[in-house]
Amino acid sequence: MRHSELHRAHRIGWLRAAVLGANDGIVSTSSLVIGVAAAHADLHAILVSGTAGWVAGAMSMAAGEYVSVSSQVDTEQADLRREEQELAENHHHEVHELKAIYIDRGLKPELAQQVAEQLMAHDALTAHARDELGLTEITTAQPLQAAVVSALTFSLGALLPLLMVMVFPYLPWTQANQIIVELTASDTLPLIATVGSISLLSLMLLGGLSAWTGGASVFTAIARVTFWGMLSMGITAGVGLLFGTVIG
Repeated sequence: MRHSELHRAHRIGWLRAAVLGANDGIVSTSSLVIGVAAAHADLHAILVSGTAGWVAGAMSMAAGEYVSVSSQVDTEQADLRREEQELAENHHHEVHELKAIYIDRGLKPELAQQVAEQLMAHDALTAHARDELGLTEITTAQPLQAAVVSALTFSLGALLPLLMVMVFPYLPWTQANQIIVELTASDTLPLIATVGSISLLSLMLLGGLSAWTGGASVFTAIARVTFWGMLSMGITAGVGLLFGTVIG
């Protein structure tokens, strides 16, 4: 009877890009909004700043992911070309190299020799890529996928704090539902608290969901994203408050 198992390793590439993008979108945009709000800017200025940060951040994420993952692909391809050349020039040495790897993993020398010869007879380059270089189809970098996923998830994450700024004047606890144009000192704290709390809850949900998807510890992931989110928002709020006080 065939035994099937559920593994999550095939999700590593897009999951990493998705978590990075969404987390960065929430943290950077909410921190930007909170920092500008702490400087007592009006809602229009806060919304414009947040929108500019959203667009710039999404483009930066896409470009950064594509360039960095492309560099990884270049390195992988260079290693494969070098391995292909070594197989062509010194096939006997490559067999012994693969044999030594299998001996280190626990096979007896005679069996390791047979396995190395048979695998190399089937597909020598794939055998060395997998067992010597650690390259497989699952771990192979995909630059375009990483760029698109990170940009999209960044945008989704960034939209949350921006939406909170847009609906803030209509919330029950903001001057009896009167639209606030100029933020006073008494208005700043509710806006910061609203954006910050919703953003932290979203980060916790994101951390838990990504950990569950990847089969990791949900509690650890939630604690990790909450700590760094609070730290980022707190520092940015302090900087905004400092500059707002100095300029004002």
